[in-house]
Amino acid sequence: MKARVYVETSVISYLIGRPSRDLVTAAHQQITCDWWDQRSRFDLFVSQAVLAEAARGDADTAARRLEALGEAAVLPVTDETGDLAERLISEQAVAGEAAIDAVHVAVAVVNGMDYLVTWNCTHIANAALRGKIEKTCRQAGFQAPIICTPEELLEE
Repeated sequence: MKARVYVETSVISYLIGRPSRDLVTAAHQQITCDWWDQRSRFDLFVSQAVLAEAARGDADTAARRLEALGEAAVLPVTDETGDLAERLISEQAVAGEAAIDAVHVAVAVVNGMDYLVTWNCTHIANAALRGKIEKTCRQAGFQAPIICTPEELLEE
């Protein structure tokens, strides 16, 4: 059985974005492409929130992002995920100004994802926050997925 991976918007943005001149961003883009080439190892999922974010901005770029996401199953944003997202914010596991990031975490959690893959290292894949996210999810009766970057899911 393949691992179930929730793909957060930043991953697809790095995949589709114009090559960056910034060395770190360029490296993240290449790592994302390498991981994407291995995506058949996983069952990929996104949410309506990911699709809404991916549809923003330049029309051509947005179309490319949405096309890449076309093979992923779409998970709904439900009352249950909304309640968990609010709890993540109220418990300060995710910052209030990053409400959409709380939604991404909540959708992945409620739907039993094995991994949440993201390049958002400020509000999601942040070592200082992971424990709070996991604790809040446990207290709500859920098990949090492993939150990681594409680099952490690469196989040599």
